[in-house]
Amino acid sequence: MLNTETIANYAQNSAKKLGINKYDIYGSSIDETSVEVNHGEPKQVQASNRSSVIVRVWNEKGTVGVTTTTDLDELGIKLALETAKEASTFGNTENPPEFSPEAKVTIENTVDEIVEPAEVPILIDTLIKAEKSLLEAHPAIQGVPYNGLSQEDIKRFYLNSEGSLRQEGRSYAVIYLYSRTEEEGKKPRGASAMKISRGLETLDVDGCLKEVTEKTISHINYRTIPSGKYTIVFSPKAFLSLISAFSNLFNAQNILDNQSLSNRDSVGKQVASPLLCLSDDALHPDNIGGETFDGEGTPTRRVELIKDGVLTGLLHSAGTAKRMNAQPTGNANIGAKVTVGSHFYHVFSNSEADPQYNLDEAENVILIDKLQALHAGVNTLQGSFSLPFDGWLVNKGELTSIDAATVAGDYLTLLKSIVCIESEAEVTPGGVCPRVWVSDLSVTGE
Repeated sequence: MLNTETIANYAQNSAKKLGINKYDIYGSSIDETSVEVNHGEPKQVQASNRSSVIVRVWNEKGTVGVTTTTDLDELGIKLALETAKEASTFGNTENPPEFSPEAKVTIENTVDEIVEPAEVPILIDTLIKAEKSLLEAHPAIQGVPYNGLSQEDIKRFYLNSEGSLRQEGRSYAVIYLYSRTEEEGKKPRGASAMKISRGLETLDVDGCLKEVTEKTISHINYRTIPSGKYTIVFSPKAFLSLISAFSNLFNAQNILDNQSLSNRDSVGKQVASPLLCLSDDALHPDNIGGETFDGEGTPTRRVELIKDGVLTGLLHSAGTAKRMNAQPTGNANIGAKVTVGSHFYHVFSNSEADPQYNLDEAENVILIDKLQALHAGVNTLQGSFSLPFDGWLVNKGELTSIDAATVAGDYLTLLKSIVCIESEAEVTPGGVCPRVWVSDLSVTGE
């Protein structure tokens, strides 16, 4: 793992020799072990140690040079600083980045959460048992072509020439299962599930297995549906994937680049149904992947984005915050250009869920479990989408798998067409969210 203090000393000594007065360094190191299996036998066992460091150097004119390195010894850091110094001559003179004004603010409760990794034979045995149980769950399930069990330790750090020094370490364990059915006269069907935890001992392997088994079996008997307008119920994962796809709505960098559905004057305006509240909360207690600082060393926090349907906040880096007279929010990713990204979404409603929106009573409602082809079926600048999906037609609690269908519409119209946000939320790797009901969406089916 990284020794941050040693790297800071390397950087300080080398910068002095090179005549560099202003610099910062952000980096991470990952120790990972992963396994895959195939019909009861190990398919792949992989172990790796990966390091990545980004070095930025400011010259006397205030322009910045950026370079990356994986060589973390004294010579490697010196060469990276030297290269970045040379590159600073060609740095962008328009809105060059600066240190975050919060890079030295004290972060409370920064405790490393490192868990002793399980041995590889235990990982293999755990995954083989899960695969075996899935294959035995139904005669139609003929394989688990995609699966994996991994554990990793991640250490991140940030330091700069003004004395900022931050570091944190986390451990994660992840299991992923994807099943596939084969039946004569029927199309192959599949389903997937993933669970994440701090370590293997607390990883919900049984929950992952139960989820993928139930979904797979529910998709075996399918039928086509007629095209038309439907009330759609988005699963937590499906709704969060839409929010992520159109995150330019509240991304300050996208707004400044004119690559957003919003503009500088959008904050304070109604963008969704009054039922919708949305936050980006890196420190949410259910966020296993929580980070306490971003790539610029800014402390992360809960950022309210939408409240009662009104756009109330944006995600900022230090640069976007300065240009928009706001505060950095801890959402910066540094590189050749500083970008802004989300951490962990929290979707909820300040209103009680309307009891009439109940899958046990609803008729001719579509429950979308997973949206597909998000990389191709979304136009983020126009706000339009047309996406294939996995889901079911629901009639009074009875679920019938849909053969093949596509849901299409306008994202901002969808947000304003939300008619119910259920009370019970589900924790996913990308956030916490309940099921969300949207009226009158176009579905192309049969």
